Amino acid sequence: MSKINNEPKIKNPLVTAVRGQLEQRASWLYLLCDEAKKKGVDPMEIGPAAIQRCGLIQGKDLIAKGQTTSLKGLRKTLFTKPAQWMFEMKIQNCSDDQLEIHFHYCPLVKAWQKAGCSDEEIAMYCDIAMCGDRGIGQAYGCQLDLLKTIAKGDEICHLRYYREK
Repeated sequence: MSKINNEPKIKNPLVTAVRGQLEQRASWLYLLCDEAKKKGVDPMEIGPAAIQRCGLIQGKDLIAKGQTTSLKGLRKTLFTKPAQWMFEMKIQNCSDDQLEIHFHYCPLVKAWQKAGCSDEEIAMYCDIAMCGDRGIGQAYGCQLDLLKTIAKGDEICHLRYYREK
């Protein structure tokens, strides 16, 4: 039996529709990894690097949009109100050098659950997907700690971006 509890509280039709698009992206990752496994390639050999490259590109675009490498700028450009609704996230604290967020729902995990993935597979896909967030942090000159993840059975995802001084 799965130890992952991932049910949304916000059920607005527009939010649900956008979550469906996020789920589709998670399905792409699952299917790419599944095809890699069929070809004898370990998804962990290729997935993290590819997704981190995507995060670096996205991070550079966010920096250009916000005109700053302050984590206040990252919060303003990436973790907008609509994004907060999709992931039912709460900003815990935010400064130029630290950004801490709790996510109470994950549409990516929901997609992997719908695909019938095991808890172990979901944790692996989450690790790969989070490489994008690590790449965003790297673009900002920051580290990302994942203190808790829904994909590993925690009640929330607890992300902490920080800049070493």
